[in-house]
Amino acid sequence: MDAILEGKRRIKGEITAPPDKSISHRSVMLGAIAEGVTEVERFLPADDCLSTVECFRKMGIDIRFDAPDKLVINGRGLRGLKKPDGPLYAGNSGTTIRLLSGILAGQSFEATITGDESLLKRPMGRVVEPLSMMGAVIEGACGGKYAPLTIRGGRLRGIRYELPVASAQVKSAILLAGLYAEGETTVIEKHKTRDHTEIMLAHFGSRISAADGEVRLTPVDKLSAGRVTVPGDISSAAFFMVAAAINEDSELLIKDVGINPTRTGIIDVLRKMGCDIKIHDERIQNGEKVANLFIKGNGLCGTTIEGEIIPRLIDEIPVIAVAAAFAEGETVIRDAGELRVKESDRIKAIADNLRRFGADVTELEDGLIIRGGRSLKPAEVESFGDHRIAMAMAVAALSIPGVSKIKNAECVKISFPDFFETLGKVSE
Repeated sequence: MDAILEGKRRIKGEITAPPDKSISHRSVMLGAIAEGVTEVERFLPADDCLSTVECFRKMGIDIRFDAPDKLVINGRGLRGLKKPDGPLYAGNSGTTIRLLSGILAGQSFEATITGDESLLKRPMGRVVEPLSMMGAVIEGACGGKYAPLTIRGGRLRGIRYELPVASAQVKSAILLAGLYAEGETTVIEKHKTRDHTEIMLAHFGSRISAADGEVRLTPVDKLSAGRVTVPGDISSAAFFMVAAAINEDSELLIKDVGINPTRTGIIDVLRKMGCDIKIHDERIQNGEKVANLFIKGNGLCGTTIEGEIIPRLIDEIPVIAVAAAFAEGETVIRDAGELRVKESDRIKAIADNLRRFGADVTELEDGLIIRGGRSLKPAEVESFGDHRIAMAMAVAALSIPGVSKIKNAECVKISFPDFFETLGKVSE
Protein backbone atom coordinates (compact mmCIF):
# COMPACT_ATOMS: atom_id res chain seq x y z
CA MET A 1 0.00 0.00 0.00
CA ASP A 2 1.27 3.43 -0.96
CA ALA A 3 0.12 6.50 0.96
CA ILE A 4 -0.69 9.70 -0.92
CA LEU A 5 -0.57 12.90 1.14
CA GLU A 6 -1.30 16.47 0.22
CA GLY A 7 0.22 19.43 2.10
CA LYS A 8 0.28 22.08 3.39
CA ARG A 9 -2.01 21.80 6.38
CA ARG A 10 -2.42 22.82 9.99
CA ILE A 11 -2.82 20.34 12.82
CA LYS A 12 -5.84 21.08 15.01
CA GLY A 13 -7.86 19.11 17.52
CA GLU A 14 -7.48 16.36 20.05
CA ILE A 15 -6.33 12.74 19.92
CA THR A 16 -5.68 9.94 22.36
CA ALA A 17 -2.28 8.37 21.90
CA PRO A 18 -2.43 4.68 20.90
CA PRO A 19 -1.47 2.19 23.64
CA ASP A 20 2.22 1.83 24.41
CA LYS A 21 3.83 -0.94 22.39
CA SER A 22 6.61 -1.70 24.89
CA ILE A 23 4.20 -2.02 27.80
CA SER A 24 1.71 -4.08 25.78
CA HIS A 25 4.44 -6.64 24.99
CA ARG A 26 5.49 -6.89 28.62
CA SER A 27 1.92 -7.25 29.91
CA VAL A 28 1.50 -10.41 27.81
CA MET A 29 4.84 -11.89 28.83
CA LEU A 30 4.44 -11.34 32.56
CA GLY A 31 0.75 -12.17 32.54
CA ALA A 32 1.58 -15.52 30.90
CA ILE A 33 4.11 -16.54 33.58
CA ALA A 34 2.14 -15.13 36.52
CA GLU A 35 -0.37 -17.22 38.49
CA GLY A 36 -3.98 -16.27 37.86
CA VAL A 37 -5.88 -14.08 35.41
CA THR A 38 -4.38 -10.84 34.15
CA GLU A 39 -6.66 -8.31 32.44
CA VAL A 40 -5.00 -5.79 30.15
CA GLU A 41 -6.98 -2.66 29.30
CA ARG A 42 -5.93 -0.59 26.26
CA PHE A 43 -3.71 -3.30 24.80
CA LEU A 44 -2.16 -2.35 21.45
CA PRO A 45 -3.52 -4.78 18.80
CA ALA A 46 -0.71 -4.02 16.34
CA ASP A 47 1.31 -6.62 14.43
CA ASP A 48 4.32 -6.60 16.76
CA CYS A 49 2.27 -7.14 19.91
CA LEU A 50 0.10 -9.77 18.24
CA SER A 51 3.30 -11.69 17.46
CA THR A 52 3.96 -11.87 21.20
CA VAL A 53 0.40 -13.07 21.85
CA GLU A 54 0.73 -15.86 19.28
CA CYS A 55 4.08 -17.02 20.66
CA PHE A 56 2.57 -17.55 24.10
CA ARG A 57 -0.54 -19.20 22.70
CA LYS A 58 1.78 -21.73 21.03
CA MET A 59 3.23 -22.43 24.49
CA GLY A 60 -0.15 -23.29 25.97
CA ILE A 61 -1.30 -19.94 27.35
CA ASP A 62 -5.00 -19.16 27.03
CA ILE A 63 -5.22 -15.56 25.80
CA ARG A 64 -8.44 -14.02 24.53
CA PHE A 65 -9.67 -10.61 23.43
CA ASP A 66 -12.79 -9.44 25.27
CA ALA A 67 -12.68 -6.29 23.11
CA PRO A 68 -10.33 -5.09 20.37
CA ASP A 69 -8.05 -3.57 23.02
CA LYS A 70 -8.89 -5.68 26.10
CA LEU A 71 -6.84 -8.81 26.67
CA VAL A 72 -7.48 -11.57 29.21
CA ILE A 73 -4.49 -13.81 29.98
CA ASN A 74 -4.81 -17.02 31.98
CA GLY A 75 -1.35 -17.26 33.46
CA ARG A 76 0.18 -20.67 34.21
CA GLY A 77 3.00 -19.59 36.49
CA LEU A 78 6.75 -19.43 36.06
CA ARG A 79 7.02 -23.13 35.15
CA GLY A 80 3.73 -23.49 33.27
CA LEU A 81 4.79 -22.90 29.67
CA LYS A 82 4.66 -25.91 27.33
CA LYS A 83 7.08 -26.88 24.59
CA PRO A 84 5.70 -25.45 21.32
CA ASP A 85 4.94 -27.83 18.44
CA GLY A 86 7.05 -25.79 16.03
CA PRO A 87 9.11 -22.62 15.78
CA LEU A 88 7.87 -19.50 17.52
CA TYR A 89 7.43 -16.64 15.03
CA ALA A 90 8.24 -13.12 16.23
CA GLY A 91 7.43 -11.41 12.92
CA ASN A 92 9.17 -8.04 12.77
CA SER A 93 9.36 -7.63 16.53
CA GLY A 94 12.77 -7.26 18.14
CA THR A 95 11.08 -6.89 21.52
CA THR A 96 9.35 -10.24 21.11
CA ILE A 97 12.42 -12.23 20.12
CA ARG A 98 14.85 -10.67 22.58
CA LEU A 99 12.64 -10.59 25.68
CA LEU A 100 11.15 -13.99 24.99
CA SER A 101 14.68 -15.40 24.70
CA GLY A 102 15.18 -14.47 28.35
CA ILE A 103 12.07 -16.40 29.39
CA LEU A 104 12.91 -19.39 27.19
CA ALA A 105 16.38 -19.53 28.76
CA GLY A 106 14.76 -20.61 32.02
CA GLN A 107 12.45 -23.31 30.64
CA SER A 108 12.91 -27.07 30.80
CA PHE A 109 12.36 -27.54 27.05
CA GLU A 110 14.01 -26.58 23.78
CA ALA A 111 12.39 -24.01 21.50
CA THR A 112 13.29 -22.19 18.31
CA ILE A 113 12.30 -18.58 17.72
CA THR A 114 12.52 -16.85 14.36
CA GLY A 115 11.11 -13.86 12.50
CA ASP A 116 10.64 -12.14 9.17
CA GLU A 117 13.41 -11.24 6.73
CA SER A 118 14.13 -7.94 8.48
CA LEU A 119 14.34 -9.49 11.95
CA LEU A 120 16.75 -12.17 10.72
CA LYS A 121 19.23 -9.38 9.92
CA ARG A 122 19.12 -7.76 13.34
CA PRO A 123 21.84 -8.53 15.93
CA MET A 124 21.02 -11.20 18.51
CA GLY A 125 24.49 -11.83 19.88
CA ARG A 126 23.88 -9.08 22.40
CA VAL A 127 21.29 -11.27 24.17
CA VAL A 128 22.88 -14.62 23.39
CA GLU A 129 26.08 -13.69 25.23
CA PRO A 130 24.62 -12.86 28.67
CA LEU A 131 22.01 -15.62 28.54
CA SER A 132 24.76 -18.12 27.73
CA MET A 133 26.75 -16.78 30.68
CA MET A 134 23.72 -17.57 32.85
CA GLY A 135 23.70 -21.19 31.68
CA ALA A 136 21.40 -21.34 28.66
CA VAL A 137 22.53 -23.19 25.54
CA ILE A 138 21.70 -21.12 22.46
CA GLU A 139 22.42 -21.80 18.81
CA GLY A 140 21.82 -19.34 16.02
CA ALA A 141 22.94 -18.24 12.58
CA CYS A 142 26.56 -17.07 12.27
CA GLY A 143 27.54 -18.49 15.64
CA GLY A 144 24.51 -17.17 17.47
CA LYS A 145 24.77 -13.64 16.12
CA TYR A 146 21.45 -13.79 14.29
CA ALA A 147 18.08 -15.57 14.41
CA PRO A 148 16.69 -18.17 14.13
CA LEU A 149 17.71 -18.95 17.72
CA THR A 150 17.33 -22.41 19.23
CA ILE A 151 17.30 -22.14 23.01
CA ARG A 152 17.74 -25.05 25.40
CA GLY A 153 16.83 -23.73 28.79
CA GLY A 154 18.48 -25.07 31.86
CA ARG A 155 19.51 -24.39 35.38
CA LEU A 156 20.44 -20.73 35.33
CA ARG A 157 22.66 -18.77 37.68
CA GLY A 158 22.46 -15.07 38.40
CA ILE A 159 25.17 -12.88 36.89
CA ARG A 160 26.46 -9.37 37.21
CA TYR A 161 26.50 -7.91 33.70
CA GLU A 162 27.40 -4.49 32.33
CA LEU A 163 25.55 -3.63 29.14
CA PRO A 164 28.02 -2.99 26.28
CA VAL A 165 25.29 -1.06 24.42
CA ALA A 166 22.39 0.90 25.87
CA SER A 167 19.53 -1.53 25.26
CA ALA A 168 16.35 -1.97 27.26
CA GLN A 169 15.69 -5.19 25.32
CA VAL A 170 18.97 -6.76 26.42
CA LYS A 171 18.47 -5.57 29.99
CA SER A 172 14.95 -7.00 29.99
CA ALA A 173 16.03 -10.38 28.58
CA ILE A 174 18.58 -10.74 31.39
CA LEU A 175 16.10 -9.72 34.09
CA LEU A 176 13.44 -12.12 32.78
CA ALA A 177 15.99 -14.94 32.76
CA GLY A 178 16.90 -13.88 36.28
CA LEU A 179 13.42 -14.93 37.42
CA TYR A 180 14.61 -18.52 36.87
CA ALA A 181 18.19 -18.17 38.14
CA GLU A 182 19.88 -19.10 41.38
CA GLY A 183 21.02 -16.02 43.20
CA GLU A 184 20.80 -12.34 42.37
CA THR A 185 20.97 -10.98 38.83
CA THR A 186 22.43 -7.49 38.37
CA VAL A 187 22.45 -5.39 35.20
CA ILE A 188 24.71 -2.33 35.08
CA GLU A 189 23.84 0.57 32.76
CA LYS A 190 26.12 3.43 31.75
CA HIS A 191 23.11 5.30 30.38
CA LYS A 192 19.66 4.54 31.78
CA THR A 193 17.33 2.91 29.27
CA ARG A 194 13.56 2.59 29.41
CA ASP A 195 12.51 0.81 32.60
CA HIS A 196 9.07 -0.59 31.74
CA THR A 197 10.24 -4.13 32.52
CA GLU A 198 11.39 -3.15 36.01
CA ILE A 199 8.13 -1.32 36.73
CA MET A 200 5.99 -4.22 35.52
CA LEU A 201 8.06 -6.85 37.33
CA ALA A 202 7.44 -4.93 40.54
CA HIS A 203 3.73 -4.66 39.68
CA PHE A 204 3.55 -8.47 39.36
CA GLY A 205 5.32 -9.05 42.69
CA SER A 206 8.99 -9.62 41.87
CA ARG A 207 11.84 -8.47 44.11
CA ILE A 208 13.60 -5.83 42.06
CA SER A 209 15.41 -2.61 42.83
CA ALA A 210 17.33 0.04 40.90
CA ALA A 211 19.91 2.52 42.14
CA ASP A 212 23.20 4.09 41.03
CA GLY A 213 23.04 2.64 37.53
CA GLU A 214 22.40 -0.93 38.70
CA VAL A 215 19.22 -3.01 38.49
CA ARG A 216 19.06 -5.99 40.86
CA LEU A 217 16.58 -8.86 40.77
CA THR A 218 16.24 -11.71 43.25
CA PRO A 219 14.04 -14.68 42.22
CA VAL A 220 10.64 -15.22 43.83
CA ASP A 221 8.55 -18.38 44.01
CA LYS A 222 5.79 -16.89 41.91
CA LEU A 223 4.46 -13.81 40.15
CA SER A 224 0.88 -12.76 40.89
CA ALA A 225 -1.59 -11.81 38.15
CA GLY A 226 -3.19 -8.39 38.19
CA ARG A 227 -4.80 -5.67 36.15
CA VAL A 228 -2.80 -3.54 33.72
CA THR A 229 -3.97 -0.36 32.00
CA VAL A 230 -1.59 0.56 29.19
CA PRO A 231 -0.81 4.28 28.83
CA GLY A 232 -0.50 6.02 25.48
CA ASP A 233 2.74 5.50 23.57
CA ILE A 234 4.91 8.62 23.49
CA SER A 235 6.81 7.15 20.52
CA SER A 236 3.57 7.15 18.52
CA ALA A 237 2.49 10.52 19.92
CA ALA A 238 5.84 11.95 18.78
CA PHE A 239 4.76 11.99 15.13
CA PHE A 240 1.80 14.22 15.98
CA MET A 241 3.88 16.36 18.33
CA VAL A 242 6.28 17.15 15.49
CA ALA A 243 3.45 17.61 12.96
CA ALA A 244 1.95 20.29 15.22
CA ALA A 245 5.34 21.83 16.04
CA ILE A 246 6.41 22.42 12.43
CA ASN A 247 3.11 23.78 11.10
CA GLU A 248 2.23 27.34 12.08
CA ASP A 249 -1.08 28.02 13.84
CA SER A 250 -1.36 24.36 14.87
CA GLU A 251 -2.77 23.44 18.27
CA LEU A 252 -3.01 19.81 19.33
CA LEU A 253 -4.01 18.09 22.57
CA ILE A 254 -2.74 14.52 22.98
CA LYS A 255 -4.41 12.70 25.87
CA ASP A 256 -3.21 9.91 28.15
CA VAL A 257 0.44 9.84 27.05
CA GLY A 258 2.98 7.84 29.02
CA ILE A 259 5.68 10.24 30.23
CA ASN A 260 8.03 7.76 31.86
CA PRO A 261 11.24 9.81 32.38
CA THR A 262 13.23 7.23 30.38
CA ARG A 263 11.08 8.05 27.32
CA THR A 264 10.64 11.84 27.41
CA GLY A 265 13.72 12.86 25.45
CA ILE A 266 11.42 13.92 22.60
CA ILE A 267 9.79 16.53 24.85
CA ASP A 268 13.18 17.84 26.01
CA VAL A 269 14.53 18.13 22.47
CA LEU A 270 11.44 19.81 20.98
CA ARG A 271 11.44 22.33 23.82
CA LYS A 272 15.15 22.97 23.22
CA MET A 273 14.29 23.63 19.57
CA GLY A 274 11.71 26.21 20.68
CA CYS A 275 8.47 24.21 20.65
CA ASP A 276 5.70 25.24 23.05
CA ILE A 277 4.72 22.02 24.88
CA LYS A 278 2.64 22.03 28.05
CA ILE A 279 2.07 19.01 30.31
CA HIS A 280 -1.27 18.73 32.12
CA ASP A 281 -3.00 16.29 34.48
CA GLU A 282 0.03 14.25 35.52
CA ARG A 283 -0.84 10.98 37.30
CA ILE A 284 0.48 7.50 38.08
CA GLN A 285 -1.03 4.42 36.41
CA ASN A 286 0.35 0.94 37.23
CA GLY A 287 3.58 2.60 38.31
CA GLU A 288 3.88 4.60 35.05
CA LYS A 289 3.59 8.38 34.77
CA VAL A 290 0.78 9.53 32.44
CA ALA A 291 -0.28 13.03 31.33
CA ASN A 292 -1.92 15.11 28.61
CA LEU A 293 0.30 17.08 26.22
CA PHE A 294 -0.64 20.35 24.49
CA ILE A 295 1.50 21.47 21.53
CA LYS A 296 1.38 24.79 19.66
CA GLY A 297 3.02 25.26 16.29
CA ASN A 298 5.73 27.88 15.96
CA GLY A 299 9.18 28.27 14.49
CA LEU A 300 11.88 25.79 15.51
CA CYS A 301 15.64 26.20 15.62
CA GLY A 302 18.43 23.67 15.16
CA THR A 303 20.14 21.94 18.08
CA THR A 304 22.68 19.26 19.00
CA ILE A 305 21.45 15.85 20.20
CA GLU A 306 24.03 13.46 21.63
CA GLY A 307 25.21 11.54 24.68
CA GLU A 308 23.03 10.19 27.43
CA ILE A 309 19.76 11.58 26.02
CA ILE A 310 19.98 9.24 22.99
CA PRO A 311 18.52 6.13 24.75
CA ARG A 312 15.59 8.30 25.84
CA LEU A 313 14.61 9.14 22.26
CA ILE A 314 16.20 6.52 20.01
CA ASP A 315 12.85 5.55 18.42
CA GLU A 316 11.88 9.19 17.88
CA ILE A 317 14.99 10.21 15.91
CA PRO A 318 13.33 9.65 12.50
CA VAL A 319 10.65 12.25 13.26
CA ILE A 320 13.09 14.50 15.12
CA ALA A 321 15.09 14.56 11.89
CA VAL A 322 11.95 15.76 10.10
CA ALA A 323 11.59 18.55 12.67
CA ALA A 324 15.23 19.47 12.03
CA ALA A 325 14.60 19.76 8.27
CA PHE A 326 11.92 22.39 8.97
CA ALA A 327 13.92 24.21 11.66
CA GLU A 328 16.16 27.22 11.12
CA GLY A 329 19.83 26.40 11.45
CA GLU A 330 21.81 23.20 11.83
CA THR A 331 20.87 20.12 13.85
CA VAL A 332 23.54 17.56 14.69
CA ILE A 333 22.63 14.05 15.88
CA ARG A 334 25.45 11.86 17.22
CA ASP A 335 25.90 8.67 19.29
CA ALA A 336 22.93 7.06 17.53
CA GLY A 337 24.72 4.22 15.74
CA GLU A 338 22.07 1.83 17.10
CA LEU A 339 19.78 3.20 14.37
CA ARG A 340 21.82 1.23 11.83
CA VAL A 341 20.43 -2.08 13.16
CA LYS A 342 16.74 -1.28 13.62
CA GLU A 343 13.94 -2.43 11.29
CA SER A 344 15.96 -0.68 8.59
CA ASP A 345 19.23 1.22 8.56
CA ARG A 346 17.38 4.25 9.84
CA ILE A 347 20.27 6.67 9.42
CA LYS A 348 20.50 5.87 5.72
CA ALA A 349 16.71 5.75 5.31
CA ILE A 350 16.26 9.17 6.92
CA ALA A 351 19.05 10.74 4.88
CA ASP A 352 17.87 9.27 1.57
CA ASN A 353 14.26 10.32 2.05
CA LEU A 354 14.90 13.82 3.38
CA ARG A 355 17.20 14.47 0.41
CA ARG A 356 14.34 13.48 -1.92
CA PHE A 357 12.28 16.21 -0.24
CA GLY A 358 15.14 18.63 -0.93
CA ALA A 359 16.70 18.78 2.54
CA ASP A 360 20.41 19.32 3.11
CA VAL A 361 21.54 16.22 5.00
CA THR A 362 24.94 14.74 5.76
CA GLU A 363 25.03 11.13 6.89
CA LEU A 364 27.41 10.29 9.76
CA GLU A 365 28.38 6.81 10.90
CA ASP A 366 26.46 7.36 14.14
CA GLY A 367 24.03 10.09 13.19
CA LEU A 368 23.12 12.97 10.91
CA ILE A 369 23.77 16.65 10.23
CA ILE A 370 20.64 18.39 8.96
CA ARG A 371 20.77 22.00 7.76
CA GLY A 372 17.24 23.30 8.04
CA GLY A 373 15.48 26.29 6.58
CA ARG A 374 15.55 25.20 2.95
CA SER A 375 12.43 25.24 0.81
CA LEU A 376 11.27 21.62 0.58
CA LYS A 377 9.38 20.05 -2.30
CA PRO A 378 6.94 17.14 -2.57
CA ALA A 379 8.47 13.80 -3.46
CA GLU A 380 8.05 10.05 -3.69
CA VAL A 381 9.83 8.41 -0.77
CA GLU A 382 10.33 4.86 0.49
CA SER A 383 9.35 3.35 3.85
CA PHE A 384 12.07 0.68 3.63
CA GLY A 385 9.50 -1.55 5.36
CA ASP A 386 10.05 0.44 8.55
CA HIS A 387 7.00 1.75 10.38
CA ARG A 388 8.79 4.70 11.98
CA ILE A 389 10.33 5.80 8.70
CA ALA A 390 6.93 5.65 6.98
CA MET A 391 5.24 7.74 9.68
CA ALA A 392 8.06 10.26 9.92
CA MET A 393 8.01 10.83 6.17
CA ALA A 394 4.23 11.19 6.26
CA VAL A 395 4.66 14.05 8.74
CA ALA A 396 7.13 15.68 6.36
CA ALA A 397 4.85 15.17 3.34
CA LEU A 398 1.87 16.66 5.15
CA SER A 399 3.90 19.81 5.83
CA ILE A 400 5.09 20.44 2.25
CA PRO A 401 2.84 22.07 -0.38
CA GLY A 402 1.93 19.60 -3.10
CA VAL A 403 1.31 15.87 -3.31
CA SER A 404 3.80 13.31 -1.99
CA LYS A 405 3.83 9.52 -1.91
CA ILE A 406 5.16 7.16 0.77
CA LYS A 407 5.73 3.77 -0.83
CA ASN A 408 4.93 0.53 1.01
CA ALA A 409 3.31 2.40 3.89
CA GLU A 410 1.37 -0.63 5.14
CA CYS A 411 4.22 -1.25 7.59
CA VAL A 412 2.63 1.29 9.96
CA LYS A 413 0.50 -1.65 11.14
CA ILE A 414 3.53 -2.85 13.10
CA SER A 415 2.93 -0.21 15.78
CA PHE A 416 0.12 2.20 14.78
CA PRO A 417 -2.57 0.61 12.57
CA ASP A 418 -4.77 3.74 12.61
CA PHE A 419 -1.97 6.21 11.92
CA PHE A 420 -3.18 7.62 8.61
CA GLU A 421 -6.79 7.76 9.76
CA THR A 422 -5.75 9.64 12.91
CA LEU A 423 -3.55 12.00 10.91
CA GLY A 424 -6.47 12.79 8.64
CA LYS A 425 -8.73 13.68 11.58
CA VAL A 426 -6.46 16.43 12.85
CA SER A 427 -5.25 17.82 9.51
CA GLU A 428 -6.82 21.00 8.12
